[in-house]
Amino acid sequence: MSTASAGQNQADRGSSRLLPSSITEQQFGKVYVRDDGDQRHVEFTVWLQELDGVEAENWQTGVALDASASMKNWYGRNLQGSVPPEAIAEYEKKGYVMSVVEDGVKVQRFRRAAHKDALKRGFVKPTDNVVEDLARDFVSYLARELDEDGGTTVIYWACGDGSAYEVMGDFTEDECRSLKFVGPQQVAFGDKTHLLPAVKYFLDRFRDAPRGLYVFLTDGRLDDMDELKDFTRTCAQQIEAGQRNSVKCVLIGVGSKVDEAQMQELDDLDTSTNVDIWDYKIAAELRAISEIIVELVDENRIVASSAIVFDDANNEVCHFSDGLPARASFSMPQTSRYFELEVAGKRFRQPVVEASDS
Repeated sequence: MSTASAGQNQADRGSSRLLPSSITEQQFGKVYVRDDGDQRHVEFTVWLQELDGVEAENWQTGVALDASASMKNWYGRNLQGSVPPEAIAEYEKKGYVMSVVEDGVKVQRFRRAAHKDALKRGFVKPTDNVVEDLARDFVSYLARELDEDGGTTVIYWACGDGSAYEVMGDFTEDECRSLKFVGPQQVAFGDKTHLLPAVKYFLDRFRDAPRGLYVFLTDGRLDDMDELKDFTRTCAQQIEAGQRNSVKCVLIGVGSKVDEAQMQELDDLDTSTNVDIWDYKIAAELRAISEIIVELVDENRIVASSAIVFDDANNEVCHFSDGLPARASFSMPQTSRYFELEVAGKRFRQPVVEASDS
């Protein structure tokens, strides 16, 4: 594929709608839809849950956990519940309450002794640690299935002023099952969310690795998006020129405040190359941890000897007679609300219109 056509494909993808995982059938990785006049253009990837052969070799892997201040809830570091007025009065008499100024406003804060007592008496309890289970799943999967050394590197990012990171270490599948993921220990939770320093850490440390896959968990909006996009374009150009080895980065959105539009913007970034570095997933929509490798397969890899695509009127709109590639595209009438992919005598129906569009 030429650089020009690769850039056009990325531009088309950027102007397309990515169907949410909630309506994407299990046979497909991603499905993009773009309407143009009376035609509905569809691009899809075939979801292979495991890699095999050469595609599963020579990987270095890493998992980076967002440690910006807004993540404290997700690490179970904040308290939920309420302390009754009579208990607050009791704490005030004991000197368990202090006055502090935040953003120019005088507010009251409980001292450690008050927190301890409120926990003991059941007035409050820690927020759930959502990160821990996710981190264990990602680390164990990558260490077991991909990492050349059998150990995945874990770091906290967006620490301190938002650009610092803390290296937790390299962990095998067995080791990570007993790990506690409660946030950085040497650096404070960050004021901002800067992703580029964490990306550079992995790429610099594993620059000689034939392939790198790095997963980044976050709960909000990135504050260094422009710098990250510029770096990604440069990185893609270096990979295409043979100056840097293959790299794949996956953003995982956690919680309800994730800026999915920003994540998709990075996913569909036009680098004017045939190199696609970023992918993203929403944690709540993941069908399986293996879905993070959906774009690692060579898009030209033939996954079936032949395949036929039908529109919702059962008209044949595409025939892959020379084999179905891992990434495929076709066009059908703009009125079609779904397509069916026939492989080896079986049909798989995929809606292309969300219920809210009905």
